[in-house]
Amino acid sequence: MPKKIKISIDATSLYIRQIRSAPRGSASNFRLEVQFCCLVKRGAMKQVKTLSATDASLAAFRAVGEPVLVRGLVADWPIVAAALGGSEKLAARLSANASDAQLSYASGDPEFLGRFHYTADGRQLNFTRHQASLGQFLQILLDEMKGDLPRSLAAQAMPVHLCIPGFAHVHTMPLISPLVMPRMWICNRTEVAAHNDELENLACVVAGRRRFTLFPPEAIGDLYLGPYELTPGGTPISMVHVSAPDLIRYPRYAKAAKVALVTEMEPGDVLYIPYHWYHHVGALDPINILVNYWWDPARQDLGSPWDALLHGIIALRELPPDQRRAWKAVFDHYVFLTNGDPGEHLAPEMRGVLAQSDPAATARLKRDLINNLSEDGQKSGPFA
Repeated sequence: MPKKIKISIDATSLYIRQIRSAPRGSASNFRLEVQFCCLVKRGAMKQVKTLSATDASLAAFRAVGEPVLVRGLVADWPIVAAALGGSEKLAARLSANASDAQLSYASGDPEFLGRFHYTADGRQLNFTRHQASLGQFLQILLDEMKGDLPRSLAAQAMPVHLCIPGFAHVHTMPLISPLVMPRMWICNRTEVAAHNDELENLACVVAGRRRFTLFPPEAIGDLYLGPYELTPGGTPISMVHVSAPDLIRYPRYAKAAKVALVTEMEPGDVLYIPYHWYHHVGALDPINILVNYWWDPARQDLGSPWDALLHGIIALRELPPDQRRAWKAVFDHYVFLTNGDPGEHLAPEMRGVLAQSDPAATARLKRDLINNLSEDGQKSGPFA
């Protein structure tokens, strides 16, 4: 094991100052960025906490409050055993059980180094999408292994019950409800940019190795998220290449690196990713397969926080600064409960919208909101 190197806040800041002061593209600038990346890769980032398989549970994961790794939790899965026989045997095993359902896969040219991201000007995606059955895609992967400069290939978030019927019955995940259907991710050596999901996630590596770099939700301002409208997979991604960050263009990423967690996973390992944690994923071998489970434990009748954000962008972002400051205090008080229960001083029958909502009250509030939003953008509220 390489010796871990700790980077202090002062040392990291010094690196950033030196990198930014060196002429862009100069030898000194390149050398400093390489040194910073090497320090990060050699252990400066904190390792993800681990739990034993006997201690693994959702309650235990959530109690940790950050990502948790469980080594070997699904090592007894048949697909993990099949992967030990090599890529061709694994592909043959999967193809024999696969349906003819069409899946979407991404293909990127070798020049992009396995990164599914944007072109250099940030205006277009740097890969194309194609359709194939699972068996056909696996053969494409095997054929690509024979070349010196393989294309980057990835079939992502495949609904397993459609592509491999019966998979979930043979490969069980006792930590979560059997109603949560698994998805499968198959690729060669590729990188998925840092992004987050509005769900909790169990990621199970079953073939190849994967390196996860994870960031807490609070790191959003230091990850330089890309556009909301054009994304590789539906959610905004970081414009920073975590494996080779451009610290002149994205200097705040150094702050994100300080709070990052990292782990390298082997077949059979399982990673719990909490709600909304950002994660960058590097697939390290010629063929890599991951099975994941997404679920949301929140009430499903409450509506989408994403929709609330979009409405907030419309209604709040362009207000004068003093009004934004006032509304931030209001949201902190009524929505994020910074000051505790905002209605505890009121009689129960007088709390109205301040009380914890039941399904009927939630439905009524939604109808009121829809009515307000349909009024051609006119303001609503007690002083409208």
